[in-house]
Amino acid sequence: MSGYETLIDEVLDGIGYVTINRPEKLNALNRTVMDELDRCFREMSLASTVRAVILTGAGEKAFAAGADINELAAQTPAEGREKAIHGQGVLDRIERLGKPVIAAVNGFALGGGCELALACTLRVAAEKARFGQPEVKLGLIPGYGGTQRLPRLVGPGRALQLILTGEMITAAEAYEMGLVNRVVPQNELMGAAEALARQMMANAPQAVRFAMEAVRQGLEMSQEQGQALEATLFGLCCATADMKEGTRAFLEKRPARFVGK
Repeated sequence: MSGYETLIDEVLDGIGYVTINRPEKLNALNRTVMDELDRCFREMSLASTVRAVILTGAGEKAFAAGADINELAAQTPAEGREKAIHGQGVLDRIERLGKPVIAAVNGFALGGGCELALACTLRVAAEKARFGQPEVKLGLIPGYGGTQRLPRLVGPGRALQLILTGEMITAAEAYEMGLVNRVVPQNELMGAAEALARQMMANAPQAVRFAMEAVRQGLEMSQEQGQALEATLFGLCCATADMKEGTRAFLEKRPARFVGK
């Protein structure tokens, strides 16, 4: 992987690790961070050695504490729209990576930071993590897909409560409403994210990708349309070498050796 000004990235045993590295700014998402996340996840998508990605923030205080307020304060309406479209594009890339992306939320995930976590496939949070969409307190609304992903994840009522009050909630409250998948002690956060990644990596890569695609696209369709998509992707799975290996391994009572084809 390439070097970055605001990110740390590495690949170990099939897992890509991406860390936003601005702890002195609580890992705020300025334009450089967003541009580098876009480039980094493009590289992760192309890297055959990467089967899953864990995204986190440097330090113990913040995953990403929102956008850079200095940048926001100086923006014109046209610049604000362009900023939102650019940020939405970056998060869309993460959501559509085709490989599981786990947000390891180690602290504050506010505003754009919460939206970044929402774009990941799954979210594991440290007990002290905090979530919120406080944009209305700045005279704004969420601009990186928060008004769209949050209600799809937790329902419109809970999403509107968070968005309209700007309140901050605990990791336990986020878990209760379905915003995060698991809450663990701070010192177990990365281990829990890695265990979840390896559990998914043990399965056929194409099947994992197709399953994520079926769920993501199906949420935008009627159930009938979603089931038609599911049937098509099921059929594509049947054409893969991994499907033949998986069924053969089951019948032979041995672990499958998937190759991603």
